[in-house]
Amino acid sequence: MWSVAGPVSGQALVPHTLQLDSAQLEQQGISLAQEAAQLAQFQQYEVALSRARLATQLAPKNYQAWFLLGGLYLQTDQADKGIDALRQARSLKPDEPSILFAMGSAYFQQEKYQDAIASLQEGLKLKPDSAEALFDLGNSYYRLKKFPDAIAQYQKAVSSDAKFWPAINNIGLIKYEQGDVQGAIKQWEAALAIEKEAAEPRLAIAVALYAKGDREQGLAMGEAALKTDDRYGDVEFLKENLWGERLIKDTQKLLETPRIQATLAQSQSQPEQKPSN
Repeated sequence: MWSVAGPVSGQALVPHTLQLDSAQLEQQGISLAQEAAQLAQFQQYEVALSRARLATQLAPKNYQAWFLLGGLYLQTDQADKGIDALRQARSLKPDEPSILFAMGSAYFQQEKYQDAIASLQEGLKLKPDSAEALFDLGNSYYRLKKFPDAIAQYQKAVSSDAKFWPAINNIGLIKYEQGDVQGAIKQWEAALAIEKEAAEPRLAIAVALYAKGDREQGLAMGEAALKTDDRYGDVEFLKENLWGERLIKDTQKLLETPRIQATLAQSQSQPEQKPSN
């Protein structure tokens, strides 16, 4: 009667709890984020995403983990999730311009160009000499058909980095849409002088020459451009790269020629790794 009663049948045992070291967990999270970044370099985005998500759980106060996760979501066309992650990163590090620049890219991906402009401008207040951000800002204005504003930002990008040829190239795109063919060619030639193997300005010059009546030189340059990167033979790809209606219309005439069709067919029958955007 006075003895200690035994446990009731079926009574749940109280489990032993493991005392976790929060600093150690955070370090593991940071290590996972570093692994994710390395995987992303090899374009293994899905595997990188799983590690980055876990990294934010283990190191929730590390803004770089959230920033990485947001960037990976953007790489996999998940802009909504990307923006959520980037907002979390910004709440932890509000004065980091790269976060604002990434948010600008996310809004651009969603075709929310005014929001993109606002984010990019805010980031540029913190880091005004970022050629990439100035270029993205120019592209946002371009999409809104605010051509003078777009050109102004492209010119700032080139002032920040004299070898930033994509900005020079896009000034050419605008000039062509405005009817200034010679001015466009001059810009594309300047871009090609910086990056001699660039397919985009080479094809743009080819289209302009062909449309002007210089058929032989236009075809030759078109062949050379498409052998370098046959993605530019896809009209949808050109639209993604901001080629305007007038230039697209003239490009289709060049692409429809038997000589260019043969070049594309040969290129597609011998697939090779294309340069990344």
